[in-house]
Amino acid sequence: MSTNAHALARLIQVERSTLRRMLSRVLDRNMVDDAVQTLWLRVQKVEDQPPIRDKRSYLFRLAANVAWDQGREMARRRRIQKEAETILWGAESPPSAETMLIARDELERVLEAADGLSEPMRTIFRLNCIDGIPQRDIAVRLRVSRTTVEKHIRRALQILGDARNGD
Repeated sequence: MSTNAHALARLIQVERSTLRRMLSRVLDRNMVDDAVQTLWLRVQKVEDQPPIRDKRSYLFRLAANVAWDQGREMARRRRIQKEAETILWGAESPPSAETMLIARDELERVLEAADGLSEPMRTIFRLNCIDGIPQRDIAVRLRVSRTTVEKHIRRALQILGDARNGD
């Protein structure tokens, strides 16, 4: 671990409550722990060059970036959920035949990719993204590390996103 990464990891512990308060202003309460974990993972990748002069400022900027990224992801999920509900339950104005065809095609690709997820990735993804169980609770339930849970969720989202985009 680099010197910068080590110092930032220690600073996360010192500033944990302040970071949580900052993140809770931007994110849903149930996402704050995941954001702190993501922040810790990003800190581990920080190199020694260039040296970071104001580590606290750097850490809070990194935390803001994590919140921004997770907020965008949450907005994307809500948009997809709304689109799915519109398709399932109807809308004020029905979607065009082309929109329906595209949506069905995307849904088929995503469902096929979801069926192809390996275990425990499929279970972890379902518990977190479908059932809404926080990553820390999944880690305890499955007796794995939170890092393992996060890696499986990220990989599943990557696979499903690629399938949705036709990649």
